[in-house]
Amino acid sequence: MNILVVFYSMTGNTATLARAIAKGAREQGAAVRLRQVRELMPEEVIQKRPDLQKVKDSLKDVPLATNDDLVWADGVAFGSPTRYGNMSAQLKQFLDGTGSLWMSGTLVGKVASVFTSTSTQHGGQESTLLSMMVPLFHLGYIMLGLPYAEQAQMTMEDIHGGSPYGVSSISGVDSKRAPTEVDLALASALGKRLALAAARLAVPGQRAVA
Repeated sequence: MNILVVFYSMTGNTATLARAIAKGAREQGAAVRLRQVRELMPEEVIQKRPDLQKVKDSLKDVPLATNDDLVWADGVAFGSPTRYGNMSAQLKQFLDGTGSLWMSGTLVGKVASVFTSTSTQHGGQESTLLSMMVPLFHLGYIMLGLPYAEQAQMTMEDIHGGSPYGVSSISGVDSKRAPTEVDLALASALGKRLALAAARLAVPGQRAVA
């Protein structure tokens, strides 16, 4: 199966989750593309923030996502930090550019999942994940969540993310708190589930050629 993990990350935490999802999909035997979306912040703003510049430098080898990547993929994981309980403008702009795929129905029947990172425990994780699904339903994706069969979601030993709606992490108000081992394990599990679901849903003879 072909799995695309496409994300926006400003401070690096969403990117860390994205890499874990990609790892899980690869372990399931999928061909994986890791892609980021275009930055909208002015370059001069980023240059004034060494922490942001460091993240951008760490992602310089990750290509920008295109509609062709969506066509290629049998399954897609979309990731974004929260912005007032919703996805970032950067990811929304990418999705807003898929009108031709919506009109043609090209993405109908493919499988998709969502993931996010927030500063606080109650910073809008679930509302972000749920609102991210809305345009994906319009595009025809079949949404895949993260069931409680992944029992690490229910552990109480430390603060971590994860919900039935998708993978998440809590980065702290300064964004310096990296995803926990539980967060990364759940992200990897989502990648595996995404690859398995895409394999079951794919129609023989209609898969995009890598």
